[in-house]
Amino acid sequence: MPTVSVFDMTGKEIEKIELAESVFGVEPNVAVMNDVVKNILANRRQGTQSALTRSEVSGGGKKPWRQKGTGHARQGSTRAPQWTHGGVAFAPKPRCYSYTLNKKVKRLAMKSALSSKVADGQMVVIDSIVTEEYKTKNIVNMLKAVGADKKALIVLPEIDKKVIASAANIPGVKTTQVNTLNVYDILGADMFIVAKGAVAQIEEVFA
Repeated sequence: MPTVSVFDMTGKEIEKIELAESVFGVEPNVAVMNDVVKNILANRRQGTQSALTRSEVSGGGKKPWRQKGTGHARQGSTRAPQWTHGGVAFAPKPRCYSYTLNKKVKRLAMKSALSSKVADGQMVVIDSIVTEEYKTKNIVNMLKAVGADKKALIVLPEIDKKVIASAANIPGVKTTQVNTLNVYDILGADMFIVAKGAVAQIEEVFA
């Protein structure tokens, strides 16, 4: 079983806990994680790109010159794609890019992402992440204490408006809850900071 240290918000080690082997100790499957990240990004696409085809551009109803005898190449419309101000050939139109993956694939990707953070020493467990007031400095000090000086993902067991607001304007820092945790955010963070209460929830959901 993987073992990690539990710290308080000042960076002092309190205890060590064992993590579930089935969630935090699996062999990371890179291909599956890649599939899920692509799925997340595809599902986020707005799909609003649009351009006009030759039939949608105004004008071009008249044949620019007669078919034969001018020396020019034959042309049927001034709005064909090869003309300036012509329509776009194979113009993109609004569409939905989202698609679904199997639940087993998504669960394996999540376990792989969590296990890779533990294996790389990038997971930090905090006994309790709380702040008495809306103060960014409190979260900044906590991040410094645990050595999270780059991109960090903070996982809370439940919504805490003071913590979320205090971390909101720190560059590279995101907060989330267990029910909104995803593979893309985990892999994109240099440090994966989890409240002790959230660890139990993660194990309960993904074990």
